[in-house]
Amino acid sequence: MEYYILIILVSFSASIIGSVCGIGGGVIIKPVLDATGIIHVDTISFLSGCTVLSMSVVSVFKELKRTKEMPQAKQGEGFDKKVATLLALGGVIGGLEGKSLYQRVLRQMPDANTIGAIQAIVLLIVTIGTLLYTIWKNRIHTMEIRNSVVCVVIGFFLGMMSSFLGIGGGPINLVVMFFFFSMSTKQAAIYSLYIIMFSQLFSLISSLANHNVPAFSLLTLLLMVCCGMAGGLAGTKINKKIKERTVEKLFIGLMVVIILINIYNIFKYM
Repeated sequence: MEYYILIILVSFSASIIGSVCGIGGGVIIKPVLDATGIIHVDTISFLSGCTVLSMSVVSVFKELKRTKEMPQAKQGEGFDKKVATLLALGGVIGGLEGKSLYQRVLRQMPDANTIGAIQAIVLLIVTIGTLLYTIWKNRIHTMEIRNSVVCVVIGFFLGMMSSFLGIGGGPINLVVMFFFFSMSTKQAAIYSLYIIMFSQLFSLISSLANHNVPAFSLLTLLLMVCCGMAGGLAGTKINKKIKERTVEKLFIGLMVVIILINIYNIFKYM
């Protein structure tokens, strides 16, 4: 019973925060469950991806519905479907490549602790970089990329990183949206979730097609997916009500927590 309570608490809270900040939730689920050791590393990556997919689908469709209900003059101001779709396309291709890279590493290093340590180290570096950028972003000159090829390449990089790490998106998405597209925190969140939705969907399809699905409890999967959907609904409502600065503070606080958890995981796996 304690096992399922922990699964529900972690998945639901991570999905709420992930929906609000646009980081997917996997960046919380993966290291936290890694730290507990209650599920195999490979299984956590798969279940985390499924949870993030369910959360992102709910969050994206709620946001798109809200956009359609906006006055005609304001539609398109906050969400450029062309840019988002190009990023998502790159994310899908990158996600498949990231999944392939993970499988190659898994074959060469069958020890779950070694793989967990590699993922924790990479995620730690990415998270520290993200935190530093977020703190100093007002001093950094940003870009406004609209070139289609560049958008696909950026999406590819994001998809590959998220799929390999099993985090479903993570904080790096927001930094990329900030720097390359000069987006606000809330605006970046919906683009990030849009990319995550497609990359995780095709990553799941790839796992099923290539029979790379690890052993897991069906009840655990159902609980995590339901928590992802519920968290997506709750997070979307919260995002509408809180201020931009509040989202930034939540994001920075979350980065600090993730950094500490990953440091713990690195020592745990080594």
